[in-house]
Amino acid sequence: QVQLVESGGGEVQAGGSLRLSCAASGRTFSIYAMGWFRQAPGKDRKFIGDITWIVGSTGYADSVKGRFTISRDNAKNTVYLQMNSLKPEDTAVYYCAATTQWGRRTTVPREYDYWGQGTQVTVSS
Repeated sequence: QVQLVESGGGEVQAGGSLRLSCAASGRTFSIYAMGWFRQAPGKDRKFIGDITWIVGSTGYADSVKGRFTISRDNAKNTVYLQMNSLKPEDTAVYYCAATTQWGRRTTVPREYDYWGQGTQVTVSS
């Protein structure tokens, strides 16, 4: 089992920045990649980006490319989502997730094995 705990959400004005953290515990050696997703009210959960646990290779959705950056600190078993130039449409609950399927990177939520509890990000105009 892997446990994930997000932190760092809050309210920020448009154009501002926030950094989310996702701390992993348990069988972290089984993680292949960590993904970030977000879900706005009444909408599906959407892929933001991911990072492979060992190599640190990243990928991003077009909607956040150039504004959001994913990084990790393996010593702390923590993945970060740095969000800059935030827009009101970035308002959502943000989730981190882990996949243990070795060699597979995916943007599909149901293909992730473990999820954090989510953290609210609100961007005001």
